[in-house]
Amino acid sequence: MGVPKRKPSTSRQKMRRAYNSVLKLPQISKCPQCAEPHVPHRVCPACGYYKGRQVLTVNAG
Repeated sequence: MGVPKRKPSTSRQKMRRAYNSVLKLPQISKCPQCAEPHVPHRVCPACGYYKGRQVLTVNAG
């Protein structure tokens, strides 16, 4: 059975494992105020609400 001759460097290990994070896409949920899709635990970019309170003032247009 093949055995590695040298230990892989930390840099190579991290480069190999970094690709796993690329495969995970952000989850999308519906805003309860305006029903627009948005990323959970973030302010809704369409209406500016977060946890039932208006946090940002969004200009129409």
